[in-house]
Amino acid sequence: MTSMATTRPFRLGALLLSGIAGAGLLTACGGDDNAGGSGGDDGGAVTIRVQGLPPGTDQAGQDQFNAKIAEFEEQNPDITIEASTNEYDPQTFSTLLAGGGVEDVIRVPLTEPQGLIQRGQVQPITQLLDEWEHADEINPQVLEPISDADGEVYGVPRSPFALGLVYNRALFEQAGLDPDAPPATWDDVRAAAQAISSATGAAGFVHESKDGTGGWQLTMMTYAHGGELERPDGDTYVADFQNDAVRDSLQLLKEMRWTDQSMGESQLLNQDDVIRQFAAGQVGMFMGTPGTYRLAKQNFGMEDTADYGVTSMPQAGGDATMSGGEIFMVPASVPEDRAAAAVKWMVFYYAEPQYDPEVAAAEAEALAQDPAAAVGVPTLPMFDEAQQQLINEAIAPFVNVELENFQPYLTGTPELELKPEPPLNAQALYQVLDPVVQAVLTDPDADIDALLASAEDEANRQLAAAR
Repeated sequence: MTSMATTRPFRLGALLLSGIAGAGLLTACGGDDNAGGSGGDDGGAVTIRVQGLPPGTDQAGQDQFNAKIAEFEEQNPDITIEASTNEYDPQTFSTLLAGGGVEDVIRVPLTEPQGLIQRGQVQPITQLLDEWEHADEINPQVLEPISDADGEVYGVPRSPFALGLVYNRALFEQAGLDPDAPPATWDDVRAAAQAISSATGAAGFVHESKDGTGGWQLTMMTYAHGGELERPDGDTYVADFQNDAVRDSLQLLKEMRWTDQSMGESQLLNQDDVIRQFAAGQVGMFMGTPGTYRLAKQNFGMEDTADYGVTSMPQAGGDATMSGGEIFMVPASVPEDRAAAAVKWMVFYYAEPQYDPEVAAAEAEALAQDPAAAVGVPTLPMFDEAQQQLINEAIAPFVNVELENFQPYLTGTPELELKPEPPLNAQALYQVLDPVVQAVLTDPDADIDALLASAEDEANRQLAAAR
């Protein structure tokens, strides 16, 4: 789990990148006038410290990173890069920032940017980013979560993704459902789950519920129902579980589990459990990304990947879905000369490779050498449709997935608002909500209101301790 203002609709073509769609909880650092790098007193030369160097246990990764540094420094002889392996910790970041102990380029998961922006801890880079000739081709949908209300952009994204609904096309057909017209609303999901369960005996829909995944997936449903799990409170956030969107999401799960009997008997599952069951043809639907295709095939031996389908997140009034990825930002305290150098580095290392069809083709060709690999799994595009088409054409000879099965996701996702995970201590929030989801799935008499009230109190205690 990684891990906005209203998203401007963007029509996206199929994204055929060969890399895995998604991002982990990543690292961040920054700097001030007296730390993290030297200014331009030496004839305009600057030294900047950047986040992102792989750990010492990954020698190949370090070698590759350092080779790119050498290439960048050759192109920009007035900029010296010092790389750091430091990792982001939201509990210590503010202290490090205030004390000047962080780098000039920070790397954070998508849970963090809005909080950093609102607290004034990062600086807008719109003007500097616009100096890149392809900046106006960036998909505005991926910039929305890292922009403020005035449209100022604060970071460069990499590997953006959005959650949707994964489904088994064969089970849809067995249940008399059209796999090319998957559920668009949560009422549709409920009806399809009933049909699948009745016709096939498989679990029509499965919701993860342990190791933090219960709260994570409840957040996805809450966004689709038009709600949030946290709300602003001054310069911080507090838990907000007792709202209609959360309550309605849990009530829907309760009715599907106990009234419809459409969620199967096996509960208390994490993500691997669900994908394993899905790969075995035992699950009709669950929330995931196109990238779960790769996991089902490579990790869990899904034999007929033609049965794999994915659509955009079904809605219940929210017109939104959870997004993720990794974001590279510049702390507010970094002086102008180093900030300009930092943005140059971010464009060079993170944006340009995602733009280049030749890079995408080389990655796809290398991946295609593995007969078990899934090449061409769609993700959320970084750039506009014209550039995406060039990438699609470049890697087309190496694609080995059924692209038409991803079309519902590609068509529907651009119409949704992309919302990041809760901005403050999201992982702790999910852990607190796991028992709530578990109770709803295992106890037909679970009191949703009482569960949410108790969980909200506990979450607020943890959030207060994390500030």
